[in-house]
Amino acid sequence: MKATMLYGAGDVRFEDVAKPTIQKPTDAIIRLAASCVCGSDLWPYRGAQPVDGPQAMGHEYCGVVEAVGDAVTSVKPGQFVVGSFVLSDNSCPHCKYGFQSSCEQREFMTGAQAPLARVPLADGTLVALDQHPDEDLIPSFLAVSDVYGTGYFACDAAGVKPGMTVAVVGDGAVGLMAVLSAKQMGADRIIAMSRHKSRQDLALEFGATDIVAERGEDGIAKIRELTGGVGADAVMECVGMEESMKQAIYGARPGGSIGYVGVPHGVTFDGQELFFAQRQMLGGPAPVRRFLPDLIDSVLKREINPGKVFDLEIPLADVAEGYKAMDERRAIKTLLRV
Repeated sequence: MKATMLYGAGDVRFEDVAKPTIQKPTDAIIRLAASCVCGSDLWPYRGAQPVDGPQAMGHEYCGVVEAVGDAVTSVKPGQFVVGSFVLSDNSCPHCKYGFQSSCEQREFMTGAQAPLARVPLADGTLVALDQHPDEDLIPSFLAVSDVYGTGYFACDAAGVKPGMTVAVVGDGAVGLMAVLSAKQMGADRIIAMSRHKSRQDLALEFGATDIVAERGEDGIAKIRELTGGVGADAVMECVGMEESMKQAIYGARPGGSIGYVGVPHGVTFDGQELFFAQRQMLGGPAPVRRFLPDLIDSVLKREINPGKVFDLEIPLADVAEGYKAMDERRAIKTLLRV
């Protein structure tokens, strides 16, 4: 079959590879209903993260089980499943505490920008639906597996509650999903930080009440101005850069919380600064598996439509254009039709 391989900065190829096979009794093979390009895929694509040899790409996925290993009991061939980008056994102490993304057997999903993919730790990672979903829900289930689950975790980590004033730093797909999640969790005022009209429009559709185009110190000042000099009760950091992290910390009120899910690149902290800032912080790779049942149910009931974050849809064979479009900010998120 053909699949997506990254050879280095700017070098994405759709080329022949061996079909995935069951390697361990805990594996499953799924046929993808659709795939997509993640914002985190752009770090190695832009050369900000080293690539040591050809790398199979893709970690967001949903589809139909084709085969399972002898030890797999929770899913079976023919079922439609959604999984997390972090593979987990869902039974170790960390998983039971709700942090499957720190599972003692943790692996990270790869190879999902392809027609078929191998999913290790299938019992702990995959959630099966009772029946195959309507075709129009496929983009939303794809979003649940990572980008929506990550935006949701950003809000959960920041302790978003009904009536709060919150801010979201970052207008990429994860930031927009954090806006949607904050609305779902009952935030009263949602400040979305964005400079791009199409992303501002989608943020407003997802529930944002205010748009702030300023960044850095000016962005912090604007949040404080909008909140009567107080700062936001909770801030979701969805970028991973030094400036965005500081914007999140100082956009929050003293005693406020920051949920940070942007993969850090070049971020450092000053101990004295953090000490006197008096903010709560929790983040990291999202334990999507914890949220999967509830998010799947919300999609099935059509209470949410995170699939709207995909604003470019192209054939999987044109995956290189999907990367380029996101890199050039011509697309928020690319959906790949398998």
